[in-house]
Amino acid sequence: RGPAGRGMAEAAFERRVLRRAAEHHYLRVRLELADGGARPNAAQFKQLVVTALRELHGEVGAALPVDVLTYEEKTLSAILRVISSGLVKLWSALTLLGFYQNRRCAFRVLQTSPFLLALSGNSRELVLD
Repeated sequence: RGPAGRGMAEAAFERRVLRRAAEHHYLRVRLELADGGARPNAAQFKQLVVTALRELHGEVGAALPVDVLTYEEKTLSAILRVISSGLVKLWSALTLLGFYQNRRCAFRVLQTSPFLLALSGNSRELVLD
C-alpha cells in the first residue's frame, strides 16, 4: 500500500500547461447596422476597426496591429487577428463604437480564441441531416 493507504492501481493524471502565452488572439465579429444602407467593403471595414481604436485609445491605439483575415460583406462578419497584448484594447474599442457613416451600428464579438482553428467551426451552427 502506498501513502495514506491508497493502492498502486490509482490512475496518475498529468496536467499540461502552455509554457508561453499565444502570440495572437483571433476574434470572430459581426457588424450590425441600424438600417439597410450601404454596407462597408473590406477596406472600409478595416478602416472602421482602426477608427474604433483611435476614438477610444488615441493614435497609440490606432497603431495596434490588427489584421482582417476574412470578411464577408453579405453578413458583415469578419475574423480579426491581434497581438495578444492588444486583445482588451481591440475588444473594448469595438464594443464602444456606435456609429458608421452617421448611422447607428454595433460590433458583436461572437467568438475569441488564441487558436484560429477554434473559430473555423461553431457547434451552435451545426446542421445535422
